[in-house]
Amino acid sequence: MGYPTVRGLARTCHPEPSAAVTLIAAALAASSGRSVAGVVAVALAVGTGQLSIGWSNDYFDRAQDSSSGREDKPVALGALPARTVGVAALVSLLACVPLSLLSGWRAATAHLIAVALAWLYNMGVKGTAASLIPFAVAYALLPAFIVLGLPGHPRPAWWLLLAGALLGCGGHFANVLPDLAEDLRAGMRGVPHRVGARWSLWLAVALLAAASVVIAFGPGSSVGPAAIAGLAVTGAAVAAVLVSVPVRHPGPVTAGASAEPDQRDLQGTAEEFGKSGESDQNDSRPIGRGAFRVVLAVALIDVALLVAAGPNLV
Repeated sequence: MGYPTVRGLARTCHPEPSAAVTLIAAALAASSGRSVAGVVAVALAVGTGQLSIGWSNDYFDRAQDSSSGREDKPVALGALPARTVGVAALVSLLACVPLSLLSGWRAATAHLIAVALAWLYNMGVKGTAASLIPFAVAYALLPAFIVLGLPGHPRPAWWLLLAGALLGCGGHFANVLPDLAEDLRAGMRGVPHRVGARWSLWLAVALLAAASVVIAFGPGSSVGPAAIAGLAVTGAAVAAVLVSVPVRHPGPVTAGASAEPDQRDLQGTAEEFGKSGESDQNDSRPIGRGAFRVVLAVALIDVALLVAAGPNLV
């Protein structure tokens, strides 16, 4: 395997989100009381699972990426054979099974179901009205995987599962925003595409803010200074989005409305996120870019609160 192939696989695995989810899982495992070996087991299992998800995403999307002229996709450009990416995805998926079992069969079952849901999303669920379901369930199962691997295999707390589901749904809306216009032109009809850019932004903020509240108050103990600070910053972020991107009523939904993209949504996507068939690097509108970064900031606050709540996960 030459350097160009290794470089192409590194670009195709969605390195940033893959690394972020792996590091978050490892940090949560450490804060929850898992041993060093347990933290390593979590990192290896989640890491291989995320690699399989990233590679399978580009494998299944290769035709759409090619027709859209995605220059950031080695498979779409022909710089990396699709078969190579497909094999890499399957190998990492197979490796994920025994690595997940290092945490016990209960934890492994939760994690492997989460990974399977992500594969189903990549295989086509992303373009349907059920696109929220894989994110909601998989992100609830990820912290469950960590807790079920603790000594005694305790049940994860209800608030932890709810917070994970809220984070997953909010992340789904946020993740789709940058490519919403291109997805609509390609015929994608997931939930964010059906509600449009403006409401996707607002739903992302609302769901992530709700996750902040659940994480802060869910454990039942007194809310500490860190949680109060996190909630204050979240509130400020919501206010910032309210000022920069006011809510607009989407209008009545008529029969067959979901079959064609709303031109106002295409326009709103282009104006707010710099996506009118061009890279968002050409966006000169700071309000739209700022609003998207606010969503990411709220997600980071949620992650920090969740890791801080580690001892109370059961």
